[in-house]
Amino acid sequence: MVAVSTGGRRVECEPGQTLLEAFLRGGVWMPNSCNQGTCGTCKLRVLSGEVDHGASPLDTLSEPERAAGLALACQARPLADTEVSSPGDAGRSTHPLRDFTATVLEIADIARDTRRVLLGLSEPLAFDAGQYVELVVPGSGARRQYSLANTADEDKVLELHVRRVPGGVATDGWLFDRLAVGDQVSASGPLGDFRLPPESEDDGGPMVLIGGGTGLAPLVGLARTALARHPSREVLLYHGVRGAADLYDLGRFAEIAGEHPGFRFVPVLSHEPDPLYRSGFPTDAFVEDVASGRGWSGWLCGPPAMVEAGVKAFKRRRMAPRQIHREKFTPAEPG
Repeated sequence: MVAVSTGGRRVECEPGQTLLEAFLRGGVWMPNSCNQGTCGTCKLRVLSGEVDHGASPLDTLSEPERAAGLALACQARPLADTEVSSPGDAGRSTHPLRDFTATVLEIADIARDTRRVLLGLSEPLAFDAGQYVELVVPGSGARRQYSLANTADEDKVLELHVRRVPGGVATDGWLFDRLAVGDQVSASGPLGDFRLPPESEDDGGPMVLIGGGTGLAPLVGLARTALARHPSREVLLYHGVRGAADLYDLGRFAEIAGEHPGFRFVPVLSHEPDPLYRSGFPTDAFVEDVASGRGWSGWLCGPPAMVEAGVKAFKRRRMAPRQIHREKFTPAEPG
């Protein structure tokens, strides 16, 4: 066992653990998003010690960057006591990452190729709205990530929205096939940086949230948390899907709108028009609806192409770059 440290915070690192896992399990925050080495969010500088870069992709961490002492925290494993720099406000306390076993309480088909899975916990899981958990697929060793649709106080029954991936190890091979109520599921969490600022720093400004498919899941928890803090704030939530068969939870959003006049839910259909709903792309709908994004915060979750289109739409409406938050859903390779 070796020790890793940053900004005066020191934690133990088990054999085979990555820098990121060691810090998160020790309750020390480090930037993290995909946890697969592809996004570069967790890039940091090694000040002392030595690391094994493992499966760090060259297009995310180049050879010159490695030579300069940079590493991906989610891939690098320390070979000796190691100290790293703290990017931004990294190094502060956070909800510790932990392993847990959950019981399947409910499985419901809620839209085309989409299921809601409720997982019951014996002990509460501390997390922030917008974060995700990682499930272990039985019999394969594969791990898959699913965002939580919960608010932080809904900490004993976790709500996941899962879309079937044809040939997927986790979906076709498990969640849409043999998963049953009462099954035990091995998981770990919380993970991810897609979350609201601390309540003390939340000024109650207007928000726009755009989700593609099941990218809607974390936005549900974020929107409800934001409205609980400031009930009268303006919140626009767009859900982009192919057709009306892919929409879900319309009743839930109608209830939220009834309680909060500043909340509006806007379904947008891209490929199968329906007279009841808007057609096109949710990012374009935002541009049509909002003349200026100054003072707004923007939240994007879904396929990479939609997220990138959303960033462009927000910038087009003069939203401050530091107020643009994103979470990309990239399906795992089929088994």
